[in-house]
Amino acid sequence: MVIMETAIGGLQRPVAAVFCQRYGNFQYLSKGLVTKIHSKTTPSAAKLKCSSTLPFHGAGQKLKKAAIGVLSPDISSPTTAFDQLLEAWDDAYDGVVIDPQSLPISANAFASALRTSLSIWKLKGKKGVWLKLLLEQAELIPIAIQEGFNYHHCESGYVMLTYWIPDEVCTLPASPSHQIGVAGFVMNDKREVLVVKEKCPCSCSGEWKLPTGYVNKSEDIFSGAIREVKEETGIDTMFLEIVAFRHAHLVAFEKSDLLFVCMLKPLTSEINIDEKEIQAAKWMPLDEVTKQPFYKEDEMSKKIIDICMAAYEDDYSSGYFGQQLNSKMDRKLSYLYSNINYAASNCTV
Repeated sequence: MVIMETAIGGLQRPVAAVFCQRYGNFQYLSKGLVTKIHSKTTPSAAKLKCSSTLPFHGAGQKLKKAAIGVLSPDISSPTTAFDQLLEAWDDAYDGVVIDPQSLPISANAFASALRTSLSIWKLKGKKGVWLKLLLEQAELIPIAIQEGFNYHHCESGYVMLTYWIPDEVCTLPASPSHQIGVAGFVMNDKREVLVVKEKCPCSCSGEWKLPTGYVNKSEDIFSGAIREVKEETGIDTMFLEIVAFRHAHLVAFEKSDLLFVCMLKPLTSEINIDEKEIQAAKWMPLDEVTKQPFYKEDEMSKKIIDICMAAYEDDYSSGYFGQQLNSKMDRKLSYLYSNINYAASNCTV
């Protein structure tokens, strides 16, 4: 048993720690602290009898759910320096991902542990460091920036920061660059197209247009199209195929934009609009849609309608059908879109 002196907001108090022979490390009775060890024994008695490799020797070692520490090789000294490292795990690209749930609460402790961790990771030849800070950890952002971290991206509830260790060109992937939108082309047996009037003050405000919207996080393209049509018009539909997609750049928030035009089959006919987003919706004869001044002036929108009609008339053979497949690359079940309709052909996979 040894006694460790901890620094918390300027206060000094002893905290007990137990040496773990299995990992050659100290297990804390409190976490997230900057510590110094004061041995109560003689130098000879302080020698550590442990057959396992110390953390600063095996670069490939990883301790899950345990504070990772570095013990000074000079263990014969009566006063041994001990700095707690940040809990982290290795990624597949010689990088490090810091565990946001195990960060020190104290800003001083975080700053000290971050500096020590970066030094050790540099010695181990690590490259990129990923640091996710939650909303309640926002006070740690300036500290990380001061240590050389850069903003990568943020979402509701967190910000992601990165640090590139090697003295070479950074190869970390850039932040998300695209937003995904969908448009639903829905035509009934009367050759009427489901159209809406948006409430937003956009360029197509006041015009009858196809229902459109953004795909939600972790939502498939076809599911997003079905959902958007349902939310805006109340019409239930079935996905048939992707007939086209548009790629634009420097749109909202200077991001690129992908819009997938999906052909959907109506399953219901009664319209019930979402008054928060939509001014009106109706079934409109196709020729009335294309006669609007907006479609005569906008080449992109006119071409989209032409392609959708060609697909509807079976004169268009390049639509994309979705097929759910497993992949060893990401070990997930996902959709592959192609212009081969396996369900309607004799093709097999």
